[in-house]
Amino acid sequence: MPRPAVNDLIAFLAVARAQSFTKAAGKLGVSQSALSHTIRGLEERLGLRLLTRTTRSVAPTEAGERLLVSIGPRLDEIESELAALSAFREKPAGTIRINAGEHAADAVLWPVLEKLLPDYPDINVEIIVDYGLTDIVAERYDAGVRLGEQVAKDMIAVRIGPDMRMAVVGAPTYFDTRPKPLTPQDLTDHNCINLRLPTYGSVYAWEFEKGGRELRVRVIALRLNAVLAGLGLAYMPEDLVEAHLAEGRLVRVLEDWCLPFSGYHLYYPSRRHASPAFALVVDALRYRG
Repeated sequence: MPRPAVNDLIAFLAVARAQSFTKAAGKLGVSQSALSHTIRGLEERLGLRLLTRTTRSVAPTEAGERLLVSIGPRLDEIESELAALSAFREKPAGTIRINAGEHAADAVLWPVLEKLLPDYPDINVEIIVDYGLTDIVAERYDAGVRLGEQVAKDMIAVRIGPDMRMAVVGAPTYFDTRPKPLTPQDLTDHNCINLRLPTYGSVYAWEFEKGGRELRVRVIALRLNAVLAGLGLAYMPEDLVEAHLAEGRLVRVLEDWCLPFSGYHLYYPSRRHASPAFALVVDALRYRG
């Protein structure tokens, strides 16, 4: 039986893990048709069907699952060791994939990376923005960014930002016809512009605390442009609305209910072998305030 090429096995792992030719092709930087041809050739050489394909999904067969479990960790280890070889280069090199929300990417990651990366042209940082609590191990990210309280205990967490506060804001025109809420419970009588989190399949619950009392209020869905247009109230990171508050475009309410909380942390698996490029990026992002 002809021996499969390593690239063919890498292609299989990408499809099996993503359970999608579209997602796998995007990660590998190839076309879907080329990827499908590669998998078909691998199956023909092995004389086994590795993937079950339907119009809606892709899943490993029993043989495919065995191949995934057996060779997946080995190829991951090889990839990690190859990345570590960059220590012998004059400058660190490699690709680092980070999963983060939009606010963390804009407020914390980009200000650091725009200064760091011009000095290290061989380091490529991919920031994948989403609002789901993504499993970075399953999706093969090098690291993720979450608020400190959201990081799993089995991960290494590095603080990369200061404490944060949320702000409940509305346009002056919105309050022309409505009273300002005095307690979180009053929000049920207001139009509230919210964010739907894909991980939970529901809208984000606004979190408040005062005098040791915690409240979570679920409100209904859309954000900054909408609140500036006077369509309702929004619950947003304080730094995003400071300029609008200072210039009178927005009015803040329930400020005494919005206490500071632990800010953004970069997190990654404790077993991860840190390449020089990854270690450099982590150290640059480390919060020293």
